[in-house]
Amino acid sequence: MDKNQIREVIAKRVAMELHDGDVVNLGIGLPTLVPNYLAQDVHVTLQSENGLLGMGPTPAEGEEDENLVNAGGGYITALPGAASFGSDTSFGIIRGGHVNATILGAMQVDEQGDLANWMIPGKLTPGMGGAMDLLVGAKKVILAMEHTAKGSPKILKKCTLPLTAKGQVNLIVTEMGVMEITPKGIVLKEINPEFTVEQVQKATEATLIIAEDLKPMQLS
Repeated sequence: MDKNQIREVIAKRVAMELHDGDVVNLGIGLPTLVPNYLAQDVHVTLQSENGLLGMGPTPAEGEEDENLVNAGGGYITALPGAASFGSDTSFGIIRGGHVNATILGAMQVDEQGDLANWMIPGKLTPGMGGAMDLLVGAKKVILAMEHTAKGSPKILKKCTLPLTAKGQVNLIVTEMGVMEITPKGIVLKEINPEFTVEQVQKATEATLIIAEDLKPMQLS
């Protein structure tokens, strides 16, 4: 699979985890593709932690509004009925448990559900943003991520980069499969038919628990 196919597979599968009426926060990058693949009968409300509820799609070139940007500084639109407010209210929504799901990327994730996704020591970083609050405040944390980085595993026994939060990840979706974080470890629940279990394990540092009812990855 090429890069675009990988991103499409991941975004399609993550979209299936969302339910009609959910309030959803999207991380930057790959997670922003997820709404493109929602079923027609599933309508979610997108929240941006810089102070918007009811975020719409990226505007067409030349139609950007400098007053409408997401938490990453990218241009967005606001759907009819959207509400804007201060960041204090926005984080009250997040910390109060009113976000049904947050979809984030990852540099590393481990068997305990620890996540590192905000910095690499020695490299310039703009800061953690709202990720720490989202990880502990959202009802469900889903990682939408490529399985490896330049061939190196990103799903580890123990994260080595500075953590964003400990023990908060619920589900990992990669181009290879769907994995759930459980008290016993990482359970491979679905596998992309293009890969074998052996290939998935080889690309994963953590030891995977293979579900007894392992299924082909759902993409439709």
